[in-house]
Amino acid sequence: MAELRRHAERIYTGAIRRALPDVAVKEALKGFRPGPGRTRIIAVGKAAWRMASAALETIEADGGLVVTKYGHSQGPLPGLEILEAGHPVADAASFAASERALELVRDLGEGDSVLFLLSGGGSALFESSDLPLEEFRDINRQLLACGADIQEVNRVRKRLSNVKGGRFGEACAPARVFSVVLSDVLGDRLDMIASGPAAVDASTLEETLAVAGKYGLKLSSQAMALLARPLPAALPHVESHVCGSVSQLCQTAAEICRGLGYESRVLTDRASGEARETGEALARALLRERRAERPLALILGGETVVKLTGQGKGGRNQELALAAAPILAGMEGTALFSVGSDGTDGPTDAAGGFVDSGTWALLREQGIEVPAVLAENDSYHALERAGGLIVTGPTGTNVNDLSVALYWPPGMPQNEEPVFTTAEYRL
Repeated sequence: MAELRRHAERIYTGAIRRALPDVAVKEALKGFRPGPGRTRIIAVGKAAWRMASAALETIEADGGLVVTKYGHSQGPLPGLEILEAGHPVADAASFAASERALELVRDLGEGDSVLFLLSGGGSALFESSDLPLEEFRDINRQLLACGADIQEVNRVRKRLSNVKGGRFGEACAPARVFSVVLSDVLGDRLDMIASGPAAVDASTLEETLAVAGKYGLKLSSQAMALLARPLPAALPHVESHVCGSVSQLCQTAAEICRGLGYESRVLTDRASGEARETGEALARALLRERRAERPLALILGGETVVKLTGQGKGGRNQELALAAAPILAGMEGTALFSVGSDGTDGPTDAAGGFVDSGTWALLREQGIEVPAVLAENDSYHALERAGGLIVTGPTGTNVNDLSVALYWPPGMPQNEEPVFTTAEYRL
């Protein structure tokens, strides 16, 4: 189904291009009024480099720091230190980068300003804790493997942290903080995006302890004591602005689909269930809603989760797409893709996956059974064998995931639209 693959590329590349933070950051900074003293930039997250680059085109800064994922820096930025760190689990570089950020704001006083640029991924990239690194990493692994949703994960991580749950914002006082946020969290909750380093936390200790009990987390007495520490109750010196979100990503995808000739429908921009179940449900919805006379695109955005049951290689978007393959098998004119807007999906070099009506049969011809692959969490290698990996490279943004199911009636002429190939989409 080469035509549907070309349409998929047109949809996800166009949607991600419009989600790049450059224009959004510059627009948000129209409201930035720095004090008479120093202005320091602290940028954190997968989109940190691009956000900081855009900010430097708009304001003058007295130094600062960019903390981003390994491989996501795109070169030096004038006056700014650039440090790369681990994701999705914090590493020693995450701790070191966070300590450096704290050093850069500790000497600020009245009249000074912090421009805090925040994007998804900060929960791992920006981290400091009184726990030993290995113990902290073990708790994070438990959270990521048990099937907890991102809000549950963040409730625990922020209370173990010295920079989350508003603690970094508190450390900046008395300097004023102007925070520009690229949201990868459903509902754009500031206290949940990257675990809210400069936002007052809305959750309670009781809710956090409930997460620990629900998933049977193994926590030391020191970790339990850290969970009980109070978080900042108010941050009057912090002003925050959300400049991009998964909702915008979905709406852009819908516009592109309509331009290609599809009837497009956004089912939700708050998908948060288990990845393979979401893929199956989206594929079934496409088969249920398709009509012989009309092209159809069903769209959802959000952040699904993967429950680890095997030792394979993959990510939530690859698993979501692969789970749809048996349902679409033999259904001519159907396809489904899912991508991470940041260009990375789990610990892989792929952004996501694409399947169509022939993927299931192609895999079976090679002796590959989809249920067994999913049980082993090895979607990457299966999609690789089927030619279904989507590889974009780091994009410079991070507003969560986009999943689209496509139906084009067999025999119906397709619109001639320009297509962005993967080679052209190097940002």
